[in-house]
Amino acid sequence: MARIKGGLNAKKRHNRTLKLAKGYRGARSKQYRVAKQSVMRALASSYAGRKQRKRQMRQLWIARINAAARMNGLSYSKFMHGLKLANVDMNRKMLAEMAVNDAEGFKEVAELAKSKLA
Repeated sequence: MARIKGGLNAKKRHNRTLKLAKGYRGARSKQYRVAKQSVMRALASSYAGRKQRKRQMRQLWIARINAAARMNGLSYSKFMHGLKLANVDMNRKMLAEMAVNDAEGFKEVAELAKSKLA
C-alpha cells in the first residue's frame, strides 16, 4: 500500500493559523511556530475579554443607577430594595437607560421605591 504524506494537511493547518495571525507584528505573522503561540494567547484573551465585558457593563449600569438614585435621595442598595418590595421587575440595563435618557420616569420609579421603604 502506498504511503500518504501529510504535507497538504500540514500546509492547510499552518495557513489557517497564519491567517488568524494576519496583522501581527514581525515574526508573529510570518513564522508558524511563533504565530501559533500568539494566536493561542490572543484567542484565550478574547475569550476572557468577552466575560469581562459583561462584568464591566453591569458595573457601569450600577454606577449610573446609583448616581440617579442619589439625586432622588436614595442609595443604590435602598433603591433596589425598595423596587424589590414594590415587586418591580426591571433589570439594571433598563434602569440605567432610564437614568440617562428618562429622568422623569426614573424619578417616578424612585418615588415608588421610597414609598415602599417607608
